[in-house]
Amino acid sequence: DSSRAVQYEQAHGNEFTDIDCPMYADYKHMERYGQRTDAKKPLIQCEYAHAMGNSQGGFKEYWDLIRKYPNLQGGFIWDFVDQSVRWKGKDGVTIYAYGGDFNRYDGSDKNFCDNGLISPDRVPNPHMYEVGYYYQNIWTTPADLKNGEVNVYNENFFRDLSAYYMDWQLLANGKVIRTGRVENLNVAPQQTAKVKLNIGKTCECKEWLLNVTYRLKNREGLLPAGYAVAKDQLILNPYKAPAMDLKNVEVVNTPTVAPQIQENDWRYLIINGDNFRLEFNKHTGYLNRYNVAGTELMNEDAELAPNFWRAPTDNDFGAGLQQKFAAWKNPGLKLTSFKWETVDNQTVVRAEYEMKNVSAKLDLTYVINNKGAVKVTQKMTADPQAKVSHMFRFGMQMQMPKTFETVEYYGRGPVENYSDRNHCTDLGLYRQSVDEQFYSYIRPQETGTKTDIRWWKQLDDAGRGLQIVADAPFSASALHYTIESLDDGWDKGQSHSPEVKEANLTNLCIDKAQMGLGCVNSWGAWPLPQYQLPYGDYEFTFILTPVQHGIEIE
Repeated sequence: DSSRAVQYEQAHGNEFTDIDCPMYADYKHMERYGQRTDAKKPLIQCEYAHAMGNSQGGFKEYWDLIRKYPNLQGGFIWDFVDQSVRWKGKDGVTIYAYGGDFNRYDGSDKNFCDNGLISPDRVPNPHMYEVGYYYQNIWTTPADLKNGEVNVYNENFFRDLSAYYMDWQLLANGKVIRTGRVENLNVAPQQTAKVKLNIGKTCECKEWLLNVTYRLKNREGLLPAGYAVAKDQLILNPYKAPAMDLKNVEVVNTPTVAPQIQENDWRYLIINGDNFRLEFNKHTGYLNRYNVAGTELMNEDAELAPNFWRAPTDNDFGAGLQQKFAAWKNPGLKLTSFKWETVDNQTVVRAEYEMKNVSAKLDLTYVINNKGAVKVTQKMTADPQAKVSHMFRFGMQMQMPKTFETVEYYGRGPVENYSDRNHCTDLGLYRQSVDEQFYSYIRPQETGTKTDIRWWKQLDDAGRGLQIVADAPFSASALHYTIESLDDGWDKGQSHSPEVKEANLTNLCIDKAQMGLGCVNSWGAWPLPQYQLPYGDYEFTFILTPVQHGIEIE
């Protein structure tokens, strides 16, 4: 399909005539046709939104255009299903095989037969949920939310909404507070009706959200009664990030004692406090031990380190980003200054770096309170004269013991989501395992990220671990795989997700942002500009707070 699309583009230049039924036209071309007043027929893309690997980022923007312009009718996503066969790979591991797996003689375009919304065994790939959301035909928008009024638009052309009922939930900071149901929806085809919900009072002290779901009253074909055919999430009161002013925990009639600093070790800066011990490597400037109440929160020889890289997706490889962004894989970090001091009964550690390979400077600042909580500020200053590529992400990563298997978070879920593919996911409270974060794409690549996170906890079976909050909604992931193990390197290899062995760790990535996924095609297109991370200045602040029995230590 990639060669077919390239041939089409070379022949037509992606320009439209009345007889065109284009493939892989981007947003600008779609909008140009949408604005035409002389079009004699609607535009339907015969192939578009290439669904290869971890993709479908930017599908929203396609459908914003399609719904905006009457002469844009839609298109056929390439493809419906990953077209691989169950096979035996290395060491007898069951894989889904693709071109190049069967012998070394057949012509091959590697995994270009795997560009489906669903996997070969008909399990939906994560990106299918985004498509399903934008294909729904009932839409909810605010009317007067404070008084519980919403607008319900019936996008169907030939049926009213009498076959459905609406369930609604009112959430405060992710927790369901009230629920209700509207049995009768009197909305004619292509019409909007105002619906009053008895949501009660809210306040400005919390984030308030309204979830609405439309369900079948009776069975229709393969769909059972109660099946959800559409949904939306509306904001009544927006999220406000917490103050990043880390304070000491004061106890009545007990003086606050600053953490003790041991400076006599040539390799480590050791910080001891009330039931905690932190160690920084003086040669790297990184935190590489975090022990609280006898629990090691970091693997031996692990470190909390800056991270600008992801395991490239199929779309990344198609655009050659694994080569264009290569400097960020090893930006040439060199420690130039490492200092520490006690300020207001807290320890402050500062590390400064040069990043010669990307012509930038990086500062890491750690503020440690009397209970072992750490405020981390990562600040990059770019050279405005340098010509340096974009990057995949801006954040940090650390390796925790594998026993930290539980993820609790308040953010978008439950399926993985990215900056340009998170509209099908709802903000809410989720509890999942690290095993559940990894999705076995046909070929290993970036997976498991969640966006718009308010807080994230990484816990063991006893409820011990860390909570992360940041100065703005952030993204994170936790996998039993390293980024390196999912990365094919300079060129796409003959790799398969089931053949990648789990590591004896939980790799926690904490990001200010990660680049989007894109979906225009898998042979050159980038995500839309608003989902890219161009070279420039960045700053990210987050707080790591030790947790005992699922509760932050205070």
